[in-house]
Amino acid sequence: MIKNPMKYIQKTVILIGVLTFSCISIQCQSAGSAIKGPSEKDLNSDKKYQLPDIDLSHWKVTIPEGEGKGGAISVEPPKILDYATNEVLRPYMYNDSTSGALVFYAHPSNATTANTKYSRSELREQMVAGDDDINWTFKEGGNLKATISMEDVSRDEEGKYHKVIILQIHGRITDEQKKLIGQKDNNAPPILKVYWHNGKIRVKTKELKYLGTKADGLLYEDAWGDDDGYTFENEVGFKKFDIEIEVSDGKMVISLNNNEFKTYNNIHMEKWGVFENYFKAGNYLQTTDEGAYAKVKFFKLKVSH
Repeated sequence: MIKNPMKYIQKTVILIGVLTFSCISIQCQSAGSAIKGPSEKDLNSDKKYQLPDIDLSHWKVTIPEGEGKGGAISVEPPKILDYATNEVLRPYMYNDSTSGALVFYAHPSNATTANTKYSRSELREQMVAGDDDINWTFKEGGNLKATISMEDVSRDEEGKYHKVIILQIHGRITDEQKKLIGQKDNNAPPILKVYWHNGKIRVKTKELKYLGTKADGLLYEDAWGDDDGYTFENEVGFKKFDIEIEVSDGKMVISLNNNEFKTYNNIHMEKWGVFENYFKAGNYLQTTDEGAYAKVKFFKLKVSH
């Protein structure tokens, strides 16, 4: 027999209220979890397709396809913008949508440009789209910034990785200069080559063989020789890295990951002012070994003048 019925009823009512509130809270929480939208982290993890940060509207590309030496195929703007659906380009220039990179693939072939034995899948800067005749001088200056990684590269018989040129500043003589020295084309030496070499970044430039060379003599390729080169200390391996090239009147600075710098500021840079120039970027494989190959990823590529 209940001694105090009213007190019992009060406790029962309170208990029912607590249980009811708890059930409602649990249901609300459960319902809330069901309708809650994905977090920013979830949204980012759902990304399945990423594009490289590269504007190709002022670049043409040369690939190791074509008819023999000097016959390598080149594709200019605006056709290069359709590289993802271009059946000729697709084996050599394609998107890696997982990492958001533009991949350049190269292997030795008979299709090369006129002045080399090596094959390339490489971009050539065009300040005016579709026109190779408008370029820039050191006095006018130029800046290139790129984020790159080596995806894969073959090895030689000694087990060493094959060298690949990933960036260049190439010289060019004008039509007037060509006529002046009786040269058949507008080709001039590259003032800068940036190599991926056994997991490190190595740069090479040109120096005058004789500092007393007169103005007209500077235009001849034979007037210039290779320097000893410089290898950056930090190893990049197959990891992503940032590189910047800054050119101004009589000066050239190359930086790696914004913490290592190589500066050229000398008489050779001053004399180089006689030439026009253009940037190159991609995969210029430095071997003719059978079975050799390389794949270079570009995540970002920006040029300004």
